Amino acid sequence: MSDIAHPGEIPATTADRDENARLENLGYTPQLNRVLGFFENFAVGFTYLSPMVGIYSLFILGVALAGPAYIWLTFIPLIGMFFVALVFGELASHYPVAGALYQYSKFSVGPAYGWFVGWFYGIALLVTVAAVDTGSVGYITALFHNWFGTNWDPTNHTTVLLITLVLLGIQTTLNITGAKVMGRVAQFGVGVEILGTLGIALILAIHGFHHGLGFLFSSQGATHASTNAYSIGFGGSWLSAALVAVLAPVYIFYGFESCGDIAEETKDAGAKIPKAMRWALIWGGIGSLILTAALLLAMPDKDPVKTVVAGGGVPAILAQLSSGMQDFLLLLIIFAFFSCGSAIQGAGSRLAFSFARDGALPGSGWLSRVHAKFRTPVNALIVGALVSVLFVLLVYYQPKHNVDLGFITYPANTTALYSLVSFGVSGIYLSFLLAVIAAVVARARGWVPEGAFKLGKWGWTVTIVAAAYLGLMLLNVVVPSGLSSGRALFNLDWITLLVMVIIAVIGAAYFLLARPDRKVGQHVHDTLEATGAER
Repeated sequence: MSDIAHPGEIPATTADRDENARLENLGYTPQLNRVLGFFENFAVGFTYLSPMVGIYSLFILGVALAGPAYIWLTFIPLIGMFFVALVFGELASHYPVAGALYQYSKFSVGPAYGWFVGWFYGIALLVTVAAVDTGSVGYITALFHNWFGTNWDPTNHTTVLLITLVLLGIQTTLNITGAKVMGRVAQFGVGVEILGTLGIALILAIHGFHHGLGFLFSSQGATHASTNAYSIGFGGSWLSAALVAVLAPVYIFYGFESCGDIAEETKDAGAKIPKAMRWALIWGGIGSLILTAALLLAMPDKDPVKTVVAGGGVPAILAQLSSGMQDFLLLLIIFAFFSCGSAIQGAGSRLAFSFARDGALPGSGWLSRVHAKFRTPVNALIVGALVSVLFVLLVYYQPKHNVDLGFITYPANTTALYSLVSFGVSGIYLSFLLAVIAAVVARARGWVPEGAFKLGKWGWTVTIVAAAYLGLMLLNVVVPSGLSSGRALFNLDWITLLVMVIIAVIGAAYFLLARPDRKVGQHVHDTLEATGAER
């Protein structure tokens, strides 16, 4: 292994050389700049998780379905995903390679299995970039209206496309210019998240809460159709409502795994990444709980839930503040969406680079090229941006009437993009579950973790709990329960499951035609353990 730095690369330290040596033991020549410290790695995972983006997008659904008490459901995905973070941390420490879940699964089970994990995870990341960037459109149009008097319609398909194109262009340019820039954007995003969660909570508290702490334990009639803000009934059972309302926080608590996607650009990756994953999740949970509680306590006195839902959710609460403060909050929200999308795009490009480096994609040689100066996978970034644009174009399909697809009904006035967006969660949970199952298989085969972070005697227990959580919650995410049910607000009845099947079929068709696992199979050697062929 050479200690000579590439042009524009910071000379390697002893820890860096150890990480590069481990990379070479796994069969890879170091190509990316190892310039990210712990906080920058944590920042990428934290801004991808983004409590601000999640809460400002999903608060309205959680409170409408289960009332203010939905806040306590946050602990379910937070604790469940903490077990997952422990499993991924151990895998990331043993396999500090760009591509994270794909690499963990490839080495643990085999090339074909790993390829499908990478396929589902990669599509989910690209979908999520499109979802996050289009999700910011309403806030951008509102800010421009306040500042410049524009009257852009945030629901207009062309407005959505044009604004998203600008965001993607800026994000791609910044990500191309180096991992350090990506880290800086993420670091600034952490500051914005702090202001947008703790800061907003403090501002709302100073302005004056309208409810006491007991309000956080009430359902406000959400369990009965006659008093539910969406007229959805749960037969008076809060547990039935909670089973669906829990999906609001479930849609927030992931993204920490992206710390592993940028492993080859992180200093002392084997030790730092597991800690960064846990910290991203823990601080994301703390920020979410504080902001959600503040928003709930600041809801109007009279008929709070229905008033907020009728006013569009969080904006109805923030409308109590001065216009200048509202503009400041809009700026924070917009940058939170921007940094979130930027972090996801950065992670996705590293997965694509890792995939292509193994010959697992069409045009792999071209996609895996690293820019001589910036040391970033420029081609993978550009292609990822273009695919996200293709997804955004789906906003133009929006039938005015229900469309019958056999026993499946595609609901009227629902864009195809909105239908696809659900895969940003179901695809993540599916790939997470498959990666954790890979860890179960590895342990059953006698795998011994050799990284800096080990679960030790708790390995089996933690892994089984993580798999159980992911399996049960994936089922809760995708199970069809009718277009009139509360769950349809998240999965559109059969549509989320249908999208999963379509993506699986497309992946299987390419897999059978191209057999990418044969090339991937040439990249499963690890000097610390037996190769996949020897197992």
